[in-house]
Amino acid sequence: MKTLAAWILLALALASPLSLAQIEEDDGRFWFTTDELNAGLGQAPDEVRRVTPREAVRSFMALTEEGEFAKAAHLLNLSDLTPEEQAERGGELARQLSEVLRRGEWLNVSNLPARRDALVEDATGQHPRAGQPRRNLPLVSLDARGETYDIRLGRYRVGEDEAVWLITPESISAVGLLYEEYGPSWLEQHIPDRFNTTYGMLKLWEWVAIPLFLVVIGLLGWGVFVMVGVVSRWLPGGMPRSFTANVRVPLAFIAMSLMAQILLDYVVSFSGAATASFRVLLIVILAWGLGLVALRLVDTFLLRMTRRLVGEIDDSKHRDERKLLTSLYALRRGIILVTVIAVTVYILAQIELFGTLGLSLLASASVLTVLVGIAGQAVLGNILSSFQVSLAKPVRIGDLVVFEDEWCYVEGIFYTFIRLRTWDERRVIVPVRYFVSQPFQNLSAKEAKQYRRLVLHLHLSADIGCLRERFQAFAREDEGVIEHDQLACFVTGQTETSLEVSFYLMGSEPICAWEAEARIREKLVAYIRDHHPEWWPREVVVLSHHDVARGARPAARTVTRPARVEDITDREP
Repeated sequence: MKTLAAWILLALALASPLSLAQIEEDDGRFWFTTDELNAGLGQAPDEVRRVTPREAVRSFMALTEEGEFAKAAHLLNLSDLTPEEQAERGGELARQLSEVLRRGEWLNVSNLPARRDALVEDATGQHPRAGQPRRNLPLVSLDARGETYDIRLGRYRVGEDEAVWLITPESISAVGLLYEEYGPSWLEQHIPDRFNTTYGMLKLWEWVAIPLFLVVIGLLGWGVFVMVGVVSRWLPGGMPRSFTANVRVPLAFIAMSLMAQILLDYVVSFSGAATASFRVLLIVILAWGLGLVALRLVDTFLLRMTRRLVGEIDDSKHRDERKLLTSLYALRRGIILVTVIAVTVYILAQIELFGTLGLSLLASASVLTVLVGIAGQAVLGNILSSFQVSLAKPVRIGDLVVFEDEWCYVEGIFYTFIRLRTWDERRVIVPVRYFVSQPFQNLSAKEAKQYRRLVLHLHLSADIGCLRERFQAFAREDEGVIEHDQLACFVTGQTETSLEVSFYLMGSEPICAWEAEARIREKLVAYIRDHHPEWWPREVVVLSHHDVARGARPAARTVTRPARVEDITDREP
């Protein structure tokens, strides 16, 4: 065992120099080697921290915030300049770059690596370069004159000195152009220095200017809203006036967004945090306003077409017209869905969420899927059910249905609910999934006309032939009854004391048929009351001869319908 342990120690001793040399060789691949670094600036002061990417950017921002631009120049790689130009322009380039970084885009320093080698730390292992050191890092990407310019950090080493992180020479070459685009405006150049003191994330003058900026934009939106309202009243009635009146709000927001963009580009610009927030908000408002204008145009066109082709919403219209109206509403929902998706994709593309958050979204895709599936199950289910109703058409807009013992017209089929109009002008709002999962009667599925049954309970002595003649006469006189050849009268039931007589009639539509049934019932009841009151059911009380002999009187009974009591004495055989 001692011999084996000795051999192991000898092997480790021989391998150690090779391993250390290999590590040193590999580390050399993760920095840029240069002969000299900012020779015109002299020795870097102690305040300059350049060992890690996070430390380098944080040191640069802190020094430029304090006005120490000459020291901040040590965080730039000025190798493209001569030593004389480095000493002359280094501080000015640092000042211009600090203004670009503060105004161009909000830079979150905490997201930068805190390791010297900027190794990609990814516990999920989904990053393509997880576990690999880096020598070049992107900070921000900014647009100027139609081109995109990157500000990047690079890791550099001179001889045996420690490697440091600096802004790359390629980034320095674009500072002048970016400063023209993102530098302070004419108004900001005349702001006194005492108002440029930073409080929190903003400067002192920005805390005053931003509320004024919002007030000016709000007044512009209110003016556009009022002006569009005046124009809509001047326009002739019909589709132009309706469309103009419906786009007052989105046009006001579009005007506010465009004016705010113009002010930010040519009049005033704020710090990166405020500017980034404003630009995202303006993109969302502009996309929302344009999408809403497009939807209002579609709504106006569909409403015009609906009124011209279909008219009022009820089941008296031909079933093909009701089917067309349902298809138009389905088309509207499809257009809304496509518009929402297009606007969402546009917003995400403009704020570059796909590029900056793509890996994070992929890493958390399973969690988001579960959360969205749980939280949006009811909404998504209703939307899918809405499209199912629009395609299969078990009900159409204008159909008369009996839903949970309520007679209702289908007034609208929307994404998540169906709006029903009851016979007494109430509105019943039903979730689509609940509606399609419950049984209901569609009284307009084929035709609007309906067969109705009228029932009377009469005495056994009633003359059915006479009743049949009177019923047919009353039905032919009633304007709500159609297809007189379908009129019928039958005895459909019998008890020991009464008959069940059923009368059948056809109405042009369910409500009309119900009203005709009620009118004819009144006429039949009045006829029997005036001409044959003996036809009403009568209750029979049977007394034995013993009760008659004692002079007993029949017990009182509760009579539930009009009746005359007849005493009948049973005789013994």
